[in-house]
Amino acid sequence: MDWEWADETATVDEEHFLRMAMRWHFSEETGSKFWLDRAASLGFDPVRDIRTHADLAQFPNVVNELRGVPIGDLVPRGYGERAEVIAAFDSGGTTGAPKRVLLFPDWLERSLAWKSDRLDAAGFPTDVNWLLVAPTGPHIFGRLMTDLTRIRGGVPFTVDLDPRWVRTCLREGRQEEADRYAEHIVDQVETILESQRIGVLVATPPLLERMAARDALVENIGKNVGAIMWGGAHLDPDTRFLLQQDVFPGVQLFGQYGSTMILGGSMERANHPDPRSCVFDSFSPYTTFSVVDPATGQNVAEGQRGQVVMHHISKAMLLPNNLERDSATSVAAPAGALGASVADVAPVAAFEDSTVIEGVY
Repeated sequence: MDWEWADETATVDEEHFLRMAMRWHFSEETGSKFWLDRAASLGFDPVRDIRTHADLAQFPNVVNELRGVPIGDLVPRGYGERAEVIAAFDSGGTTGAPKRVLLFPDWLERSLAWKSDRLDAAGFPTDVNWLLVAPTGPHIFGRLMTDLTRIRGGVPFTVDLDPRWVRTCLREGRQEEADRYAEHIVDQVETILESQRIGVLVATPPLLERMAARDALVENIGKNVGAIMWGGAHLDPDTRFLLQQDVFPGVQLFGQYGSTMILGGSMERANHPDPRSCVFDSFSPYTTFSVVDPATGQNVAEGQRGQVVMHHISKAMLLPNNLERDSATSVAAPAGALGASVADVAPVAAFEDSTVIEGVY
């Protein structure tokens, strides 16, 4: 299948890519049971009718079905009877029971190579150790960051997060317990940084703000850490500017934005001229964004805010038209990329009849 990995140096042939992808996912020989069972009820023929990125809006948003679907139903038959799967990973559970997806080695290798290329373009250090303050266990983020550290020549040090516990505390009004847990995390960060040479720190914005309140820790980070990669929760423009200019002025801040439902994330656009704005470009054509008016589902104009829709189209998974719990400003994607880029991402107040609680992740 020559559509599997497009040449990133060339403009993607949009129609060809989508036609081949639909053939893979809706062929009896290569598609998953999940999509083959759904095909008759779609009301359209994906192989015939999906020709452009905009056509993906024809798909229903099926992510809520992933809360309970048997995980074997998601394996494309094209991987063979004994498909190699790294693990099943859960969404964060922000809006209820977690959704669940599979991570395949081919997707992991390719997506991390793309991330690493983006870090090179941003001047990120190589051959240094990373401190990963990130959830592991059922969460994909920790696995991605561990492997990214490895391919960039460093040793990963880890401090585990349990974001579900923090959200539970906040949802039940146990703010003091959530605060104690977050301080326990920062204590571990401080201990590692006192004894180990760390070149890259990976942390969430709420935890970076807690670190900023400890003068000795700020001094240690400023002396020893060359770059901070943040993600997992939103970072408003004013706080981002303050952290970069006043708290960690000699340390490069670089963001990533994504979702378990696209098996990874996007990277901050390097060398963006506005220091208060953060633009995220997707891993097109495999993971892409749309920004829509939530009332109509129509794409908003460039420069306008709307709700983020994510799409994943690869050999490993088809998950188009997933309305996310974030709002963003629509920005023109890089030349040749599909969909839109997004800027100044922030959570919506409520999603799927649930209050959105980010906590520490």
